[in-house]
Amino acid sequence: MKKIKLIIAMVAMLGLVSSSAAYADGFAPGEGLYIGAFVGHSGGHVQAKVVADNGTGDSNTGDTTVDIEDGGIGLAGIEGGGYAGYGYKMGDFYAGFEWDYAAGGGQFEITSSAALRIQSGADATAGTDDVLSKVTAETKFTTGGGGRIGYYLNPDTLLSVRGGIAASKFDVTWANSSESYYAGGPRIGASLESRVAALDPNLSLRLSWDYTDYLTSPVSGIGSEISGSNGNKIDSEVTGATYQARFGLQYSFFDVNSLF
Repeated sequence: MKKIKLIIAMVAMLGLVSSSAAYADGFAPGEGLYIGAFVGHSGGHVQAKVVADNGTGDSNTGDTTVDIEDGGIGLAGIEGGGYAGYGYKMGDFYAGFEWDYAAGGGQFEITSSAALRIQSGADATAGTDDVLSKVTAETKFTTGGGGRIGYYLNPDTLLSVRGGIAASKFDVTWANSSESYYAGGPRIGASLESRVAALDPNLSLRLSWDYTDYLTSPVSGIGSEISGSNGNKIDSEVTGATYQARFGLQYSFFDVNSLF
């Protein structure tokens, strides 16, 4: 019985030593379970179409349409956050998945020397007037996730691409009002990770770039009157996209393969 116990203990120790030896040089970038933190720049553009109804119900008799067709409104800002994921190294190839969260991001402000009067009441003689001369929008947070595939350029460097979804919260302020809006859409990106072996074999630096398409969303109900015209209805369509350039630091610390 003692010999059997001794053999079992030796096999267990051999398995532990083999597992430790397999990762004595650390995880490859993106391999196993990892966490990271980043700072970056968020930019983008917003395109809008605004239609002011003439009040007659006939779109051909005086409706006012403002359509930003080229360029759009620029977004710019600083963001920071963290991410976590899990990856598999298969020779020189890589596959994994990841989720991230960023606070802050792009924002813009539009001002006009000619203020518009927006009335919240049902008719032009009742309700509260707001003078609209400035609109601001600010990204509060962005979060998203998706899958990753890549190729190891060398044992210490991983080049990967990813695809998934992302969503953001925006705070919009106009006149004396403010409201939060949520938008989401598909996201694609690419990243380059390089191990910092001199500090820790499990530590990597990361550069990444992402693009998110927020598709088109209706924004209605801002007001019922513009510049003194009675009974007007205002409807808007907003579409946009953002792109983020991020610099991060990540650490790999566990792989399920080490358990077997």
